[in-house]
Amino acid sequence: MNAADYRPFATDWEHRATIRTRPRRLLENDDKLIYPLCRQPLVLSASFLEHCPQWRDFVLVQTFYKFIHDVVIFETEIVDKTARGIAKNRCSIPFPAACRYDAMTVVVDEDYHALVALDFMQQTLEQTGIAPLELPATIELSRAIPIAQAQAPAHLQDAVELICVAIAENTVTHDVAAFAKDDSVKQSVRGLMADHLADEGRHANFWTCLVRLYWQTASEEDRRCIARVLPIFLQHYLTNDLQRDFDLRLIEHLDISPHARAALRVEVNALAFPITHQHPLISNIMGLLRRSGLLQTPCVAQALNAYLPASGSPS
Repeated sequence: MNAADYRPFATDWEHRATIRTRPRRLLENDDKLIYPLCRQPLVLSASFLEHCPQWRDFVLVQTFYKFIHDVVIFETEIVDKTARGIAKNRCSIPFPAACRYDAMTVVVDEDYHALVALDFMQQTLEQTGIAPLELPATIELSRAIPIAQAQAPAHLQDAVELICVAIAENTVTHDVAAFAKDDSVKQSVRGLMADHLADEGRHANFWTCLVRLYWQTASEEDRRCIARVLPIFLQHYLTNDLQRDFDLRLIEHLDISPHARAALRVEVNALAFPITHQHPLISNIMGLLRRSGLLQTPCVAQALNAYLPASGSPS
């Protein structure tokens, strides 16, 4: 693929973008969940079910607040920044005008997603009366991108940022899709996620195309350098440290016995996904790297060998 092959999606955006086509969604006052049980293992743990199942809804609401807060950080502080830099031609990688225009539609979408997320947070507070606990100031991506960039020379800073954001946008699509399909969750929340997914699918393709355009022009030395950076980025991006720390703080706000609190801490500290090819998001990440041409590059395949299936084949 070269710049002449890039297919703009501006027309598709005009007809399909949620900011153009969706009404405001209102949180229902029904008995459905505000957050899927399967996405907060704490409430499914043996200790929680034994000692404090009555705290389930409180934990789910607080976890929903964190999810919403993370979305706002992701959309406004990370994706918005990268897309806006491309749109305003401030990125060191030269992209054609059609890409820059599409990048601005991504900016609009992401800021709208953040607005809708804040609306849902306020609706949840008004309906439940449960105020959010202090929420983390960063997400995993906030830390992972600067760490990855620090491993690369100055002229590759923008390229590393582009690839990291593309990886994140492709993984969040998978994450939101799973959320949107859970019938146990309130219809408005599922609708919120479905709306988000409608835009994120387009964004995922956009970022994939941009990475593919860049990769075709990257020198062999730059490719080798980026290959060395990718495993470092994945280790910091896929960690569950921030979620674990949040869950541990959440436990401190439960009115339970010291024994139950200690048991819950043990459960939370035991929850971790090893960052191997079996991690639930790795297949999506490898798919993005394959579609954008990175994984067919020997140095990248070698650098990420630990994340590939046993055959090690990038095909």
